[in-house]
Amino acid sequence: MIATTELAGALSYRDLATSAAAPVIETSADDLAIMLFTSGTAGSPKAAMLSHGNLLANLEQLSQVRKLDGSDVVYGVLPLFHIFGLNVVLAYSLMRGSAIVLIERFDPMTAIETIRDRKVTLIPGAPPLWMAFEQMHGLPSDTFASVRTALTGAAKMPEHTTKALYERFGLLVTEGYGLTECSPVVTTTTDVDKATALTKIGSIGRVLPGVEVRIVDDNGENVLQGDSGEIWVRGPNVFRGYFEDAQATARALSPDGWLRTGDVAVVDGDGFLYLVDRAKDLIIVSGFNVYPAEVEEAIGEHAAVAQCAVVGVPHPHTGEAVRAYVVLKPGVNLDEDALIDHCHARLARYKCPTKVLFVDRLPVGSTGKVLRRELR
Repeated sequence: MIATTELAGALSYRDLATSAAAPVIETSADDLAIMLFTSGTAGSPKAAMLSHGNLLANLEQLSQVRKLDGSDVVYGVLPLFHIFGLNVVLAYSLMRGSAIVLIERFDPMTAIETIRDRKVTLIPGAPPLWMAFEQMHGLPSDTFASVRTALTGAAKMPEHTTKALYERFGLLVTEGYGLTECSPVVTTTTDVDKATALTKIGSIGRVLPGVEVRIVDDNGENVLQGDSGEIWVRGPNVFRGYFEDAQATARALSPDGWLRTGDVAVVDGDGFLYLVDRAKDLIIVSGFNVYPAEVEEAIGEHAAVAQCAVVGVPHPHTGEAVRAYVVLKPGVNLDEDALIDHCHARLARYKCPTKVLFVDRLPVGSTGKVLRRELR
């Protein structure tokens, strides 16, 4: 306990309001600005060290493709301790002079009221936000009339959700890709005209100006167009390393500054990237590669499914097998065999789950990204 006498010299709020301005501290671009923990979707979270230069570089890169000004109102529901909320929502909005409606927690119905009342023009949200809107039936077609830009990231967006929102509301949710280690944005589709974007649903977009990206094989060589490979990123937005973890830093950063993201993608002839999955989440069944996101997309097409996640589990004959965890929509029933049959009609047999577990909820991180490591 602190004695009253120890507080006698403390400043009151009135004193603070009338005291001299705090001294200006000079900083350089290389100085450490913040340490943010990675989401830990594929392993234990690590503290990524981001410099002032890293954060500012990504803001300047964003400013070349995403136009905001003082007339914009941004829906700020993403947590500010996450890089998406901190730099993309808060810092970029302040940099451009836009207003931010800060929301303590997401509630779909309250969110709709806020968007209408505050005439929100930009909504950044992880896929679960958009999936919640998709499942709200009876909303008028002009619900998002004020919204000029809708964007998503942090996890792969289900294509059926993007298509449903556009068909019902004329709202095109554009997708991007980023990592804490990249401050965070690497690619986006927000700079693409609507006609092109509609033909690229499922893409995470094109690389931001000032950022370099390679798609490489297991030997670090560039893959052919259309082949899948790991995303490597280099640029002034790429972080300094992990705090007090030289081994993890060496695994992530090549000697010439390339960040090995652990994410697998393909690129088309127009330079648009398509996220396949995380390399660490790859399931190998009898020597064949199975990407969980592909299986999750197929499962998510079933009308009874609200959410799902797929992981690999050991199998004595095939090395690994596919296991699905499924959350059903309220008031509906579905049995395991029926869902597996649904997958057989859409996927090769080796990609289909051999076991389906129905659960009340999936383990998620702060932005709604499913933590597959907790399901293994």
